[in-house]
Amino acid sequence: MRPPYWRDDHHRPGPGQLGSLGHDVLMTRGEPTALKAIAVFCGSSFGTDPVYAEAARTTGRTLAERGIEVVYGGGHVGLMGAVADGALEAGGSVVGVIPSALDDRELAHHGLTELHVVDSMHARKTLMAERSDAFIALPGGAGTLEEVAEQWTWAQLSIHDKPSGFLDVAGFWAPMRLMLQQMVDSGFVRAEQAGIVSFSDDLDTLLTMLEQPPSWTDKWGHDPGENLRP
Repeated sequence: MRPPYWRDDHHRPGPGQLGSLGHDVLMTRGEPTALKAIAVFCGSSFGTDPVYAEAARTTGRTLAERGIEVVYGGGHVGLMGAVADGALEAGGSVVGVIPSALDDRELAHHGLTELHVVDSMHARKTLMAERSDAFIALPGGAGTLEEVAEQWTWAQLSIHDKPSGFLDVAGFWAPMRLMLQQMVDSGFVRAEQAGIVSFSDDLDTLLTMLEQPPSWTDKWGHDPGENLRP
């Protein structure tokens, strides 16, 4: 049985329109790609609804069962710890990347496959991006939003050509989807660039979206990967 945060109103923003509720829009440019590693961004707290922790643990377990390595922020607390534990319990590989300042506060998870302690938050995000093929955002706060927004921006600037997805647990990311539409409508994001990010309340659907070859163009109108920056 699927957890209660899974509903049937999955959706993905696509070129032109972000799509209406109840429809998926898969804009593809070639064959799906195999995802070997996914970075998961999420809160270091559990939030007020137990469904968030359930979704985090299910995400970790599902990625492990699919043979996808989990890359995350290296903590043992909140949703971060739930993702890691879910994957580890299913026999998966989990790579944690944590700044030394947080490691010093004993927030690191020491049961991981790999734990990398780095000098800064920027170094953390850079290594997570290097180790991942795509990114998933679960519920979280300002840090979670900043992390996934940076990866979206890097794709827009051709620093990489990797997609990001929001797992819309119990409608948590619905305001973000509306904000993205507002950015498009107001002329700050080109409609075709909205396809860098996907939204779904179903994890399987979201993973299928992230497997699709890039359908967007970068800030200068080039195909993804055409002018990747070092």
